[in-house]
Amino acid sequence: MQRYSTWRLIREALRAHSGWVPAWEDRDPEPRYEIVLVGGGGHGLATAYYLARNHGIRRVAVLERGWIGGGNTGRNTTIIRSNYFHPRSAALYDFSVRLYEGLARELNYNIMFSQRGMIEIAHSEADLETMSRAANSMRLSGVDITLIGREQALAMAPLLDPSPGCRWPVRGALMQRRAGTARHDAVAWGYARAAAALGVHIIQGCEVLGFDSVNGRAAAVETSRGRIEADRIGIAVAGNSSSLARATGFELPLHSYTLQAMVSEPVKPCLDCIVSSNTNGSYVSQSDKGELVMGGNLDRCPSYAQRGGFRVTQSVVAPLVEMFPAFGSLRLMRQWGGTVDASPDNSPIIGPAPVPGIYLNCGWGTGGFKAIPAGGTVFAHLLATGTHHPLSAPFDLGRFARGELIDEAHAGVAH
Repeated sequence: MQRYSTWRLIREALRAHSGWVPAWEDRDPEPRYEIVLVGGGGHGLATAYYLARNHGIRRVAVLERGWIGGGNTGRNTTIIRSNYFHPRSAALYDFSVRLYEGLARELNYNIMFSQRGMIEIAHSEADLETMSRAANSMRLSGVDITLIGREQALAMAPLLDPSPGCRWPVRGALMQRRAGTARHDAVAWGYARAAAALGVHIIQGCEVLGFDSVNGRAAAVETSRGRIEADRIGIAVAGNSSSLARATGFELPLHSYTLQAMVSEPVKPCLDCIVSSNTNGSYVSQSDKGELVMGGNLDRCPSYAQRGGFRVTQSVVAPLVEMFPAFGSLRLMRQWGGTVDASPDNSPIIGPAPVPGIYLNCGWGTGGFKAIPAGGTVFAHLLATGTHHPLSAPFDLGRFARGELIDEAHAGVAH
């Protein structure tokens, strides 16, 4: 992994950082590519990288309307885990965790992946029963998961209220040791740099306006920077998936919602793991800077706005302060929102679109960041070969017509 001396860092600070080499070159679009990827977030960049590395396809362009890392990839709470109930979900997300574990070395870029572990608190006997069922399913899928008791849960997060009569008592927890967090911006930057080094063109400030078809097959992308022809087109634009699909001439079974997050003022290290509650929908971790990073459920009012509201803030902060009374004296420093696209069964859509020549990577809901390496790998396989990767086949758009839903939201595991 590349390292810089202390003197080099000081020298660059004194000369306004003018001596650094750009991590990637921001390119002008060329008239034609083999594959065009719409969306320069984590999934688009990872797909571009794996197309070049795994499949040798380097005539690839990544089109980003704004800037790299300016969308959901830079607006989430950075949690990486694979404790999903359904075997098909568990397989996909656990593959992603395994890729994350070696990603910094592979990309030669420090993504700050910290496998600090995650516990989901059980507040009642009913919660423990549900978690026991979930744990058995996860173990059968090969996911490392442990159901722990009250004392072990309190030892992992000592600031939890231990009182048996409090509103959110600790009865036990579901623990995944390999879960953790990573620096969201670094994941995007690492993939962007690695993809560009393999010949991929990264084009920022390039809005897609529409698609041109030849003989019923999508053959070109109309953008704010001109027309770009492509043999295949991949769409990975998260919360804007449904609107872009509509402009292309088909409807997707997606709704876009705001997922809100917030951070407190920084404090000394006080929380070594991620703590979540499926019952009240809130979760918290502590960043390397000392901030408490907090989030909760989706605001189920359809919206494309990247901001939150007081009602959601209150629904997150209130239970966390009740679970962690010591947090009540902290000040909130800032809050933000990301636009996510949720499918009817709360699982992603990966596969060909109704328009030939266009392929979809969308519908991740709140699971997009943790799935970036896996999503990029399977989407690259689909674009390169025209056939599904074994892990992506169950998530094809056709599952809704077949009635083969993969519903995590009603499986007792927070999505």
